[in-house]
Amino acid sequence: MNATAHSFIVNIDVPDLAAAEVFYLAAFGLRIGRRLGAGAVELLGGPTPLYLLQNEAGSAATEDGDVRDYERHWTPLHLDWVVDDIDAALVRAVTAGATLEQPVRKRPWGWIAVLADPFGHGFCLIQFSREGYDALVE
Repeated sequence: MNATAHSFIVNIDVPDLAAAEVFYLAAFGLRIGRRLGAGAVELLGGPTPLYLLQNEAGSAATEDGDVRDYERHWTPLHLDWVVDDIDAALVRAVTAGATLEQPVRKRPWGWIAVLADPFGHGFCLIQFSREGYDALVE
């Protein structure tokens, strides 16, 4: 049996599905795919489907008693949106409602800006230089 994954999807819990749709469509140029009942929507236009899942703040996130909290939070897993023009992408995201947390900074592999969506989820905008991550290879 081959247990190798052949693709992945991204799920993002949000407390307000309608507001999240507005943000993600405006900030990243995604489009609505399928509506999966009243509490979920598929967004297309990126390299993998993104699913927004309506889950109220304070609702159970795990069986161990963790609850959803939509205040700004840090997680070791976040989305990096790779863009061709980081300045234009930054304007688009902030205009859509993102919060800029760290302005555009130059790195050996390109440029990065750190933001948060209106629901507390952090994300980065990345514009690679011609070398990209190869600039880090020794």
